[in-house]
Amino acid sequence: MKIGAPKEIHEGENRVAMTPDSATQLRKLGHECFIEAGAGAAAGFADDAYRAAGVTVVKGAAALFKAVDVVIKVRPPSEAEAKRLRKDQTLISFFYPAQNEKLLELARKQGATVIAMDMVPRISRAQKMDALSSMANIAGYRAVIEAANNFGRFFTGQVTAAGKVPPARVLVVGAGVAGLAAIGASVSLGAITYAFDVRPEVAEQIESMGAEFVYLDFKDESQDGAATGGYAKPSSPEFREAQLARFRELAPQMDIVITTALIPGREAPVLWTKDMVEAMKPGSVIVDLAAERGGNCELTKADQRIVTDNGVTIIGYTDFPSRMAAQASTLYANNIRHMLTDLTPGKDGVIVHDMEDDVIRGATVTHAGEITFPPPPPKVQAIAAARPKEKPRELTAEEKRAQELALFREQTRRQVTLLGVGGGLLLLVGAYAPASFMQHFIVFVLAVFVGFQVIWNVSHSLHTPLMAITNAISSIIILGALMQIGSGSFLVILLAALSVFMAGINIFGGFLVTRRMLAMFQKS
Repeated sequence: MKIGAPKEIHEGENRVAMTPDSATQLRKLGHECFIEAGAGAAAGFADDAYRAAGVTVVKGAAALFKAVDVVIKVRPPSEAEAKRLRKDQTLISFFYPAQNEKLLELARKQGATVIAMDMVPRISRAQKMDALSSMANIAGYRAVIEAANNFGRFFTGQVTAAGKVPPARVLVVGAGVAGLAAIGASVSLGAITYAFDVRPEVAEQIESMGAEFVYLDFKDESQDGAATGGYAKPSSPEFREAQLARFRELAPQMDIVITTALIPGREAPVLWTKDMVEAMKPGSVIVDLAAERGGNCELTKADQRIVTDNGVTIIGYTDFPSRMAAQASTLYANNIRHMLTDLTPGKDGVIVHDMEDDVIRGATVTHAGEITFPPPPPKVQAIAAARPKEKPRELTAEEKRAQELALFREQTRRQVTLLGVGGGLLLLVGAYAPASFMQHFIVFVLAVFVGFQVIWNVSHSLHTPLMAITNAISSIIILGALMQIGSGSFLVILLAALSVFMAGINIFGGFLVTRRMLAMFQKS
C-alpha cells in the first residue's frame, strides 16, 4: 500500500506523522512511503533525509492525497482535507470524534476509513500505539520547563555565601501520564513536589516518584481506575466542594501549579478558581495543560501567557508537544508505525482491517460507509493499578503478647520434634552401622559444623549470593579433602588435592569478587 504524510496546516503545528526512521520500518512491512515536500522541515527532518530513506517526496497536498492509499496525519483533518479523501482510502490521525460530529459525517460520506489515534483503547497490547500517552508525556515534561522559564527562582533549594534560596513548591493536579511526567521532571529539578488525583490507587505511584500525595478527607468518594479505562470520572458536587476547599488551603503555599485534569468527551473541569489565583504569592506560575478544553484554571486563556494583577503568571499554551517537535514527531511516528504493523499482519504490504481486533475496532470511527463510533467496550480490561489493600487492624498489647506466646510454643514443639527424630535416627545409625562408617560419618558431621561456623562468623556486610552458600559447601569439601589427603592411595590423594584446589578457587574468588563489588560503592 502507498502511505503518505501531508504537511500539517494547523497554525503553529510543527510535528509530522512520518520520520525517515519510521518510513524505513514501514517499507520493511512492504509499504511504499510518500511525504509532502517540506512536511518535516519544522521538526528538523529535511526532504533529502526522506529521500535517503526511500521516501517519495510529492509537491502539494492535493497530489499526495491523490497518490496514496493511506493518509497519516497529526492533527484532525480540516474540512478541505476531509473532502480530499476518497472511497476505500484510510486516514490515520487524531480525530476526536465526540467533538467533531460534522467531520465524522463528512468522512462517512466520502466512504473513507478513519482510524482515530485518540481512540486507541488503553489495554496492555495497545500501549505501543497510545499516542495520547506519548504526547501527554511530552506535555507534562514541557510544562515543568515552561514553569521554570517563567519562575523567578531555582527549583532546588540552595545555601550560598550570598544567601539562602528556598526550594520551589510545586503542585501537580491530576496524576495521569502528563501529571506523572510533570512530577518526575519537577522532582528531578529539586522542587518539593505535591500531587493530587481523584483516583486513590495512584497515591502509591506518586509517592514512589518522590512526591507527596495530597489526601482528601472525603470517605464517600472513591474512584476505581479499572472501571473508567484509567481515566478520572466526573465527581459528585460534594466531592468537588471538598476538593476546592483543599486547594484553597494549598494555594498560598504553592509557587507553581500544573493542572492536567481532563475527562474524555467533556470540557475540562475548573479546579483552580479566581480566588485561589488571588491567594497565590506574586511571582507564582500556573501551567494549564487543559487549556485546549477550556482550562482547569478559571482565568486561563488558550494559547496565551497572561500575568494577573497580583503577579501570577498563567500559561495556557495548547502546543506543548509541538514545542518539542523532533521528539514528539519521533514518538508519534512510532505510534503510527505500530498501528500499521497491526494492520499488516502478513508484512506483505497488504492492509487487513480486522474489526474483530480490540485495538483496531476501538480506534476505527468510520468504516465501509458507516460511522462506527462509539466502539463497544474492549474484551480485555483497561489498564489500572489495583486499589491499595486495607491495612490490617492494629493489635492491642494483650493480643500481641498472646500471639507471641502462641508462636513461641509452636516453634518449641517443632524444634523438640526435630531434635527427637534426629536423635532417634542417630541412635539407630550408631546401633547398626559398622565402625568404619561411623568414623567417616563423624568427620562429615564435624566438617559440616566447621563449615557452617566459617560462614556464620563472616561479617554480614560481606555476605553475597555468590559466596554465602557456596563457600559453606566449599569449606566442607576442603575439610573432607584435607582429612583424606594423607591416605596411602594415589587416586585418593589426587582427588583430594583437586578438591582442595577447586574449592579454594571458589572461596578465595568469592572474597575477591565481593571486595570488588564493595569497592564500587566507595568514594575514591
